[in-house]
Amino acid sequence: MSTSTQHEHATARLSSDGGPEAEANAVTVLGLGPMGQELAGAFLAAGVRTTVWNRTPGKEKELVERGAVRAASAEEAVAASELTVVCVVNYDASDAILRRDAVTDALKGRTVVNLSADTPARARDTAEWADRHGIQYLDGAIMTPAPSIGTPDAVFLHSGPRELYERHLPVLEALGGTHTHVGSEINRAAAFDVALLDIFWTAMAGYAHAVALARAEGIGARELAPFAQGIAAILPPLFEEWAGDADDGTFSGRINPLTSGASSMAHIVHASEEHGIDAGVMRAVEGWARRTIGLGHGAEGFIRVAEVLGRH
Repeated sequence: MSTSTQHEHATARLSSDGGPEAEANAVTVLGLGPMGQELAGAFLAAGVRTTVWNRTPGKEKELVERGAVRAASAEEAVAASELTVVCVVNYDASDAILRRDAVTDALKGRTVVNLSADTPARARDTAEWADRHGIQYLDGAIMTPAPSIGTPDAVFLHSGPRELYERHLPVLEALGGTHTHVGSEINRAAAFDVALLDIFWTAMAGYAHAVALARAEGIGARELAPFAQGIAAILPPLFEEWAGDADDGTFSGRINPLTSGASSMAHIVHASEEHGIDAGVMRAVEGWARRTIGLGHGAEGFIRVAEVLGRH
């Protein structure tokens, strides 16, 4: 089918009554940045009637050529489908779209799935706003890069009422990959998101710092990379073991007690600062370790630090 024919069919479906079946196989996508483009494209590829809108006009051109329906306004866009998926940079941006009176009114009785990234507190606030205005709401997180959307590698987390999630899952599954409902508490998808991104960005910071330190000692990044990958391979089984320690309160230091770890952290700090390399991140980690040791946990494993950090 040509793109012009696809567009004609999509427009016809949007303008017709359609009935429950057509309504169930329709979606509106608000936000057409790199991730929004991929989301809308995946819906189109799966045959879902897709209406699109972006604050900056022009980004929808290729999607419209593929069969998407361009909405003239955000309120027109959300009125076109029972389900609206929002993916913008953060909840300030999504609030600026959704909390305009005309859009809020058009959303009443409909469902919003917010795949924008922000904090658990912002997810709770948005859910409370939606409830006050008669809008059904699911929060979500995309845990893989934009090119993974529509492929088996995509990973989506969702939180909110399970019945609402299950009702819209057939359309959401058009995005490919795995979809996991992580709980009815609306903040849980965002909580998973920030925790997992904490791992990612802390690891990226560690790798960037390691490259700077290695290069200062005459070791190229390509030389370091194979051994860095070996270090990374050690981590998954440690994550599993330490998860048990953290949840069960065992905190085993059998392989590497915290006192030993703190000593190696000090070596990294000293070597870095000898070259004038900022060691602030590792100094902070060593500080956590020393505080935990000072509380009498030196013979235990590193994950005991999480318990100490979580004390109020």
